[in-house]
Order: sequence, then C-alpha cells, then structure tokens
Amino acid sequence: MPATTPAPARTRVPKVRPRALLRASGGPRYAVALAVDALGTGLLRPFLLLYGVTVLDLSAFDTGLAMTAGIVLGLLCMPAVGRWLDRGARSTVVAASMLIRALGVAVLVATPPGHAWPFTAAALLLGIGNQAWPAAHAALVATLAHGRERDAALAAGRALRNAGMGVGALLATACLAGGTSALQALAAVTGTAYLAAAALARSVRVCAERPENTAAPSRSAAARDGHPPRMRALLAANVVYVFCLNIPEIALPLILLTQLHASPVWSAAIFVANTVLVVVLQVPLTVLMSRYTRRTAMTIAGVVLAASYAGFLAVTSLADGDGRTWAAAGVAAVSVVCTLGEIVYTGSATALVTALAPPGALGRALARFEFSSGFGLAVSPAAITALAPHGPAALWGTLAAATLVSASAVATEADPAAPNEQPHATPGPGGA
Repeated sequence: MPATTPAPARTRVPKVRPRALLRASGGPRYAVALAVDALGTGLLRPFLLLYGVTVLDLSAFDTGLAMTAGIVLGLLCMPAVGRWLDRGARSTVVAASMLIRALGVAVLVATPPGHAWPFTAAALLLGIGNQAWPAAHAALVATLAHGRERDAALAAGRALRNAGMGVGALLATACLAGGTSALQALAAVTGTAYLAAAALARSVRVCAERPENTAAPSRSAAARDGHPPRMRALLAANVVYVFCLNIPEIALPLILLTQLHASPVWSAAIFVANTVLVVVLQVPLTVLMSRYTRRTAMTIAGVVLAASYAGFLAVTSLADGDGRTWAAAGVAAVSVVCTLGEIVYTGSATALVTALAPPGALGRALARFEFSSGFGLAVSPAAITALAPHGPAALWGTLAAATLVSASAVATEADPAAPNEQPHATPGPGGA
C-alpha cells in the first residue's frame, strides 16, 4: 500500500488574552510607566524646535543643529546600550533612558534666553534617551515573553505609546495659545512625567540572567555570550522601510500644502487618522500576521508600502488646477494603505530581530537595529524634501522602487542561527 503524505498543518492565529498580554508587556506598573513617558514625549517633542526659537530666542539654524546633534550622539551611544543590555540589565536601562531625558528637560528649563550651548546639552541628553529607549524596551519585553506572545506584547507597547504621544501632542497644541510661559510649563510637566515614568519602570525590576551564569565553565566567552546576527540586508532595508514613519508628518503635509495647495486640515486629519489606526489596529493586525513568518510579514509590509507610494504617485500626478480637492481626498485614502503597511512593518521588524538574536547578544542586535532605524529617521526628512521639488515621480517613484528592492532583500536574506518556529506557534521559542 503506497505511503500517504500527511496534510500540512493549518496555521492558526493565536488568541490574545488581555491579562496575559499585560503580563508579557511588563505588568500594570510598567504599562503606566510607558503611558506617562509617552505623554511627556508627546508634550515636548513636537515643540522642541519652537521652544528654542520662541522661548530661548535662538535662531532656527542653531536650534535645528542642536537637535540634529542630539540625534547623532544618541545613535553613537547605541553600541554601549547594547553591551549594557547584554550584561543582563533590562528595566534599569529603560529607567535610565527616561531619567536622562528628565535631566535633559531640567537643563532645558534652566537655559537662559540667548544661550545656545545649554540648549545643545539638553538636546544631546534628550537624543540619547530617545534613541536608547526602543532597544531597552524591546529587550525587556523579549525577556518576559516568548514566541508570538512577545510579538503581540511589542505591538501593544507601540499602540500604548502612540496613544500617549497623541494625547500629549493634543494637550500641547491646546496650550500653545499661552505663549512662551505655556511652553515653559509644558517642559516642566514633561520633566516630571519622565521622572515618574523612570521610577515606575525601575520598580518593575526585570533583568535577564547573564549567559556566563548558566554556561558550562569549559565554554569560551564567545560561545557563552554569542554573536549578534549579521542581518546586513535587514539593517540596510530597515533604513528605507523606516521612511514610512515620516510620511504622515513630513511628506504628505509638504505635498498637500506646496503642490496641491490643499487646506492644512487635510494634513491634520491624516496625522490623526494615522495615530488612531496604529492605536486600534497594531495588536490585532500583528496577531493576524502571525500566520506568516516574521520575515514574510516584513516583506509583505514592504510591498504594501511600495503600493501606497505608487498610489500617492498616481493621485498627485493626475491632480490639476480643478482637481485639488479630490486629489487631497485621494491622498488621504491612500494614506490608510500606507498606515497599514507601517503597522505590519513595525509589528514584524523588531520581533524578527529578537527572534534571530541569541540571548547573549540580544542587546547588541537590537542596538544595531535601532541604529539603522535612527539613521533612517534622521536622513528621511532631508531626502524627502530634496526629492519633492523634482515632482511626484522623483519622490514617490524613488521611494516605491527603493522599498521594493528592500523588501526583496529582506525576503532573500538567510536567517543565520535563527531558532526554529512554526508561523502559528503560540507562546514558546519563537522563530523568524
């Protein structure tokens, strides 16, 4: 009797249990810490440039240069953050990233008008804290949760952070009518929020057991600690992928205002819709995509993002003098597709890195990934504003082509030493 080939197991989407998700995300106190930290970030980050120009009477050039220097220094500190995480620190690094931002706000509030150097010091401290936090948070969640539960926990953290930042930005916008005194008050409230968040995060007391504490004495240091996966294609592609995060904030307002001459209401509506969609759909869509491998999900995200860029190209290319209203509406509609691609990307990218990295090199792997993200976020405004004046094809065509190439690189890169995991696995050892 001929042997029969067993039917392949059907993939299934794991259920999300709120209590388990909260526990995997760090627990109630850590969730409050994330919310308070996000609220403080939303209060200040969008208006830091305005603070330097209006409150401190600095030139826009000096203010922007200081903020750029803060981002660069934050990126340069990432290797040290990665090594600190690989020594087992988790909640301590998260708390430190919040505490250093509180110190930055204190320096900002103490800066007298007309003095650029103290403002630069404040921007440097804020930049270090902002760059260190994502890797530290991802490492903490990866220590508490495994498999697809970890992916959902990371997604929940991003949704909560976006909600807190959105509320903070709305409160800050409402307070702008108060002038410079209101901005100073916002800065003080932000510093207090960071301090409170740091205390809450530190109280969670999560740490990972150092690899050398569990390894046999005969094993070498390299074998105990492990080496971060190369991920060269993934890191390079991530620089392009991360441009999607600046599309609602930079690219679309620029196009709507300067090329379509649409009302600023369209830009605001798109930004609000992006925030709401991320808050509402980040966890469900991440869980839904768990029927695929993380690498496949990230590839799909690249295709969706490239399709949205092609949609922006079509809408803006067909716009004429009498069709600006429908063109603005078309841009708003395509932005929903772009946001869906962003959600799939953010739900799979960090999770893929945590699945590829050995436990003893998780911090360094996340640090490298966040370095590529920070670099992409730093160069994307300049790239977008440089391409936009040359027409829709130059901007959207270039972004679409680059994203498709990046998605292809992600799809074809091998997974060195990746743990084995089925796409439908429930909490347990995760795979790429």
